[in-house]
Amino acid sequence: MSPRKTTRSSSTVNIPHLPGPRRTGRLLAASVAAAACLGAVAVPASATTPASTGSEPVVSRGVTIPAFYNPPAQLPSADGSLVRTEPLPLGLSLPGLDGRRIPGTATRLMYKSTDAGGGPVAVTGAYIEPSAAWKGDGPRPLVALASGTMGQGDQCAPSLSLQHPLTIGEGTVSIGYDNIAVYRFLAAGAAVVVTDYAGLGATDRLHTYVNRVDEGHALLDAARAARSVSGASITSASRVGLYGYSQGGGASASAAELHPSYAPDVNLAGAYAGAPPADLAEVMKGIDGSALAGALGWSINGFTQSDPSLKAVVDANTNDVGKAALKDTSTMCVGDAILGHGFTNSKKWTANGKPIADIIAAEPKLQAVLARQRIGDLKPTTPVRVATGVQDDIVGHKQARQLAVDWCRKGANVTYEAVQLPNLGDKILTNHLAPYLTDQGSAISWMTDRLSGKKAASNCWSMPLQP
Repeated sequence: MSPRKTTRSSSTVNIPHLPGPRRTGRLLAASVAAAACLGAVAVPASATTPASTGSEPVVSRGVTIPAFYNPPAQLPSADGSLVRTEPLPLGLSLPGLDGRRIPGTATRLMYKSTDAGGGPVAVTGAYIEPSAAWKGDGPRPLVALASGTMGQGDQCAPSLSLQHPLTIGEGTVSIGYDNIAVYRFLAAGAAVVVTDYAGLGATDRLHTYVNRVDEGHALLDAARAARSVSGASITSASRVGLYGYSQGGGASASAAELHPSYAPDVNLAGAYAGAPPADLAEVMKGIDGSALAGALGWSINGFTQSDPSLKAVVDANTNDVGKAALKDTSTMCVGDAILGHGFTNSKKWTANGKPIADIIAAEPKLQAVLARQRIGDLKPTTPVRVATGVQDDIVGHKQARQLAVDWCRKGANVTYEAVQLPNLGDKILTNHLAPYLTDQGSAISWMTDRLSGKKAASNCWSMPLQP
């Protein structure tokens, strides 16, 4: 395992700047747009009681991470094996007439996975047993949900956002926007398991943001771990669906590709990949200078951790401002990144004053790193649904469409959906977030059909006619 993360606090380096009126307005617009589009519900974060693990909890930007999230020195050998569990109170729930909570009973998880380097990694997450009955065909199914971008600080972990849909610390804001999809699946009677990914929540390492192998493995192993949760009604015979948008779309797409070789024991019925970052070289161009420019820092931090030999390359190509930004972003959630680094051009971080895309183009080692992250080189054996907003200027439409084309050419069963909306504002996240909401009902309906055993009809034949 990687060296343990040190305690994080609000003393993390911040880059001092006074944004001008135009940039302030764009930051405010981006923040308001994100909150409005995601329909977040504010529930104050309360003090948490650390689990009895014999280790001190980590504090990240003023938010105490329960000691439950501190991995042990030794992990089980089998991928998907549970390390520990504890009850997880949902931030939004109601008492049911039968004594069970609505929409379900949640359990916090830590389970074993394998990282991109082939080493063991502890991953945290949550399993929710629904109170609603499953009315589809077959046994109760499971949705393995990969969250969209939350950040790199441990306080941003999706499992924590299920307990606290809105978390505010010392210079940090985290919103559990994917809780919407979680609750919709629970209402349909499907069980849900949510992964925190490697290093997001678990305090022994940084989150390896958009690392396709780490994310794909973590999602598949979450499905395995869910079967062993006490009180879970799902079994190895339960159909499993993979679901994710944005970063989660990339994780779902990667898991669908890796499934035949890594987790054939998971009874996979379908995968939804919304706005998948399949080609990171192209996605980085869209993120640079946008409201989510801070995500460049998360990517660089994660890949440097996975491959320490990259540190010399990164150090040589970043100036003092860039190095401070990388440190700063390592503890940030999405809200923090928008306010702290929104609309930053990466050339302000580089030693030669060129954007990061130019640095990558001139550095074969960096090109090779991104090439290994390409999704679309393997054929998924389960039906897949790829959705992309034609106006998406954060996770570009063209590269997401190309993923569907690549899979179609390999003979995969692909349902492609081009979400056509007007331009809702350049680089302020609205063009990326609006399809998330407008397509969600159709995506959940498609997935519910797969979980019921209904056949999916590929529309690869229509790709030449699709935008």
